[in-house]
Amino acid sequence: MIRVKKLRVGVIYGGRSGEHEVSVASAASIFRHLDRERYDAVPIRIEKSGQWVLGGRVPEMLSAADMVDQRGTEALQVVDASAAVSRGRLDVVFPVLHGPYGEDGTVQGLLELADIPYVGSGVLGSAVGMDKAVMKTLFAAQGLPIVPHLTVMRREWLDQPAVVADRAATTLRYPMFVKPANLGSSVGISKVKASSDFTAAMALAFEFDRKVVIEAGVLNAREIECAVLGNDAPEASIPGEIVPSREFYDYEAKYLDANSKLLIPSPLTASQTAEIRRLAIEAFRAVEGAGLSRVDFLMAGDTGETFINEVNTIPGFTTISMYPKLWEASGLPYPALLDRLIALALERHGEKQALRTSVR
Repeated sequence: MIRVKKLRVGVIYGGRSGEHEVSVASAASIFRHLDRERYDAVPIRIEKSGQWVLGGRVPEMLSAADMVDQRGTEALQVVDASAAVSRGRLDVVFPVLHGPYGEDGTVQGLLELADIPYVGSGVLGSAVGMDKAVMKTLFAAQGLPIVPHLTVMRREWLDQPAVVADRAATTLRYPMFVKPANLGSSVGISKVKASSDFTAAMALAFEFDRKVVIEAGVLNAREIECAVLGNDAPEASIPGEIVPSREFYDYEAKYLDANSKLLIPSPLTASQTAEIRRLAIEAFRAVEGAGLSRVDFLMAGDTGETFINEVNTIPGFTTISMYPKLWEASGLPYPALLDRLIALALERHGEKQALRTSVR
């Protein structure tokens, strides 16, 4: 029997962002579904403090409390970032870091410098996918449908709060959504129904970022999501729909409240489904995505008008997350999805390795 060498897959998880716990849950699911016959999984955890820890028990073996803090487990090595990826002798890395300092191009840049293949978008795609303001600029440049919005920096808000509030009310009208520009999982987002709520919403958003995006609300909005998979020839899954248990799909509705519903497939017409899938691929290409992304849409409940909300370049990978569920419903089960993502990472890296790095 010919024994095929297993690939050493480094799974980087945790991170310094407010989505640390979500990342840990995603990593646990990935470890649980990686084919042990094909891969050796190497856990690389980033503490909330920013400290990197190499080795130890993988998240699937830990309790929920332990997953947040693994200090004291065996075989742990506190290392710097470069040592974590070099000592592991890794064949490929699977970053499962949601939010800043992981999904925004920072870790991707480190992996580029280390010349290690990794799952997902590169530095540019990751950075653009994290910044909602820049993302919308690129969508608009490609003629893709987006809601009216404003971008406000912290200094502008501190210097002229009344001017900002008046411009938002005049340009967008209530209700509107106030969001940190660089964050995910609906953290720091507020639905603002009246001017009396505006200041508090801005203060909350600025706790998480120095740049805030204010978006016009979509009346009776349906929240549609579509998964994209691939590099230069991306494919789109069937769309799914979220029916939030709360007024919108905030952090509590997404992770803490079991009453939110995921409808897969979404009850759309054939033409609406085709359009969502087309726009998902166009949005993926607009931000120079690679590997995977989840594209979120808002659809007006009365007119059916559809808007691209955002692209998530490292979507949630828990057992209840929409991205793997959409692909499973499209005929690609979780373990096969992981195989495909790793293959895409190696493919993209191989193409880059073939490029010339010198003029001589």
